[in-house]
Amino acid sequence: MMKNKNILVIGGSSGIGLALVTLLSPDNNVYVASRSNEGIAGLKVNYIPFDATKDTIDTSLLPEILDGFVYCPGSINLRPFKGLKIEAFTDDFEINVMGAIKSLKSVLGLLQASAKASVVFYSTVAVQTGMPFHSSISASKGAIEGLTRSLAAEFAPKIRVNAIAPSIVDTPLASKFLNNDIKMEKANERHPLGRIGTAEELADVTAFLLGDKSSWMTGRILQIDGGIGNLKT
Repeated sequence: MMKNKNILVIGGSSGIGLALVTLLSPDNNVYVASRSNEGIAGLKVNYIPFDATKDTIDTSLLPEILDGFVYCPGSINLRPFKGLKIEAFTDDFEINVMGAIKSLKSVLGLLQASAKASVVFYSTVAVQTGMPFHSSISASKGAIEGLTRSLAAEFAPKIRVNAIAPSIVDTPLASKFLNNDIKMEKANERHPLGRIGTAEELADVTAFLLGDKSSWMTGRILQIDGGIGNLKT
């Protein structure tokens, strides 16, 4: 496990972000920028009130050097294309893409001050594997995958940029799709490994991408998806 790094987690008060903060905070200097600090009470973290769709991060609240940046806010908007309003696409793009861009731009200088910084974004398995009712989220997360590769090329070798493309994970964001036994059972059965993912599993992969053991990886989209993206059983 990595130690003594300065890590900024955008949206780290619930779900995958909270699991990551819980994992990293004992041995690292973790800064959490999110709308609420309810989930991180009692953890050894530095909290910064922040709304990714509205605010600019106050860099005076951050250290002079950042070794890691993780953008967690996102949306899961699963509806037929015919029923989606244009506003749904723009809203999803704002939180998934523009929020990531604005947040990263505001702290880029701090990342460039690090000897070996790492940036991690989140996509979705539905970008590389076409799935019905995912048009809005796939459009915005597809942009994240393009951004990941472009920035990885532009920032190399100073800053590594990677993304994780999960399938559905048991988090508050996905709760409406998993809120009874039948929904949970069907979600589990869709995956070749027989279950959906956990926030802790995604946090482990994120920590790997932030740490030195992934130091020869950049521009990668890691599908952590229980096999659903590549296997048919």
